[in-house]
Amino acid sequence: MEVIKNLFSTIWGILCNSGFATFIIKQDGWKNIIMLAVACFLIYLAIVKKFEPLLLLPIAFGMLLTNLPLAGIYHPELWDMQKGISYGEVLHKGGVLDILYIGVKIGLFPPLIFLGIGCMTDFGPLISNPKSFLLGAAAQLGIFIAFVGALALGMAPQEAGSIGIIGGADGPTAIFVTSKLAPHLLGPIAVAAYSYMALIPFIQKPIMKALTTKKERMVRMEQLRTVSKTEKIIFPILVTIIVSLLLPDAAPLVGMLMLGNLMRESGVVERITKTAQNELMNIITIFLGLSVGATTNAQTFLKLDTLKILLMGLVAFAIGTAGGVLLGKLMYLLSHGKVNPLIGSAGVSAVPMAARVSQIVGQEEDPGNFLLMHAMGPNVSGVIGSAVAAGILINMLG
Repeated sequence: MEVIKNLFSTIWGILCNSGFATFIIKQDGWKNIIMLAVACFLIYLAIVKKFEPLLLLPIAFGMLLTNLPLAGIYHPELWDMQKGISYGEVLHKGGVLDILYIGVKIGLFPPLIFLGIGCMTDFGPLISNPKSFLLGAAAQLGIFIAFVGALALGMAPQEAGSIGIIGGADGPTAIFVTSKLAPHLLGPIAVAAYSYMALIPFIQKPIMKALTTKKERMVRMEQLRTVSKTEKIIFPILVTIIVSLLLPDAAPLVGMLMLGNLMRESGVVERITKTAQNELMNIITIFLGLSVGATTNAQTFLKLDTLKILLMGLVAFAIGTAGGVLLGKLMYLLSHGKVNPLIGSAGVSAVPMAARVSQIVGQEEDPGNFLLMHAMGPNVSGVIGSAVAAGILINMLG
């Protein structure tokens, strides 16, 4: 009888000290339950609906881990900006996700992601049609309009800048800017940025069709000229020098993007190019997703500000799409009908998804119309544009 009593006592003690009991004892334990449900929903979207699974899956699982009571994987108190951050204390007392988050906090992971993106990007369509730079720039309009809108709603300037960058549709850039300006908003902004990137076809199509006529959507553009290898090698060097001198704060992103592209186009470092665009990119993607997901704990995520971020991020993305299309319409008029305005929507930096949407919408009107390569010019220009916009915001608000 004593053995049974001790057994029950032991089991009861385990239950009382478990995370299950914390849900009941802790005053806001219900918030953790909600966050676990949100994490499971995002995992469902990543696996079943295939919404940006490469990053949404690790982000969602990081969210799951950080909201498990007593797991000790991530400690928000170690990252309290008001108390000051001690990286020695993080290494000594932190969990695995605290240590991974150092790479986000010091701005290491996003530039390494850009290195891999550069290795996979062909800037040929942009070099062949330099006017694409203007379309990529116009699509960054949403960033600055959302920034002003967030200020009008009473957000702090640093928070407004972090919210605005969602309009660039570039997850690593959004994470880089937010980690510098408003790290407490990192979780909601990352979730918003990658969610809208995954929903590009649903968000962009109605805007593109509303702002263009059937005649404009049916325009067939002339074939792009062939770009020489010399031009492709000079381009990343030239862009790095010009952008870094104008906006030093953009140098980490633009520099790594162009290094990756130079490695690709030079043709002399094939082995490390493949490593950067495959193994390194995959490893950093896992680390980045998990550590960003870890910041979405119940106390910081379940706030009214999170809803504001999601709504303003959507507005920023929609305005960016509209800005590119409207400039495309202007080019259509100035070129006497030689430019299809649909390629302007690809000026957001979601490569190559936004360019594919331009192709799809164009072929809905004319199945024989091929806009993909023309849309890739504004698309890769948008990658540079979002990095430049990030540099401007950090320079203004950092």
